[in-house]
Amino acid sequence: MSPLVRVESDRRYRFDREAVEVWAALTRVDRYRSWWPWLRELDADGFAVGERWRCTVQPPLPYRLRFALTLTSVEAPERVTADLDGDITGSARLTLTPVDRGCELRLTSSLAPTRAVPRFVTRAARPVAVWGHDWVLRAGIEQFHRRALPG
Repeated sequence: MSPLVRVESDRRYRFDREAVEVWAALTRVDRYRSWWPWLRELDADGFAVGERWRCTVQPPLPYRLRFALTLTSVEAPERVTADLDGDITGSARLTLTPVDRGCELRLTSSLAPTRAVPRFVTRAARPVAVWGHDWVLRAGIEQFHRRALPG
């Protein structure tokens, strides 16, 4: 099998809320499906080290991604890291940093598809795969801001 092709992300988003308020919303895993309609399935009990979430994501592409996300560190209200395995593999880190009149959320990830169709798209039509990944991040942050932190 050829080596996996990774999609790297480093995104920053500003919120006009304190980090503790954004963190409190982020830890409401019971609300995720109501915020994110592209999150088709989520089996998650909590927001603590060792928690393993089973997820199905439907990007605006002709495939779904099924994976498990394991929380490897949780330092409230500052950061969480996770490892992913399944149709995508890799790691992700989310940090919250206080800034003037709010906080900055930074999301970094290094992910690679393992299943044939997404792996092919990432290799043969990389801009399409990157667009789908970016769409999930962009839609996700907009929906989180609007639905989890209204007002």
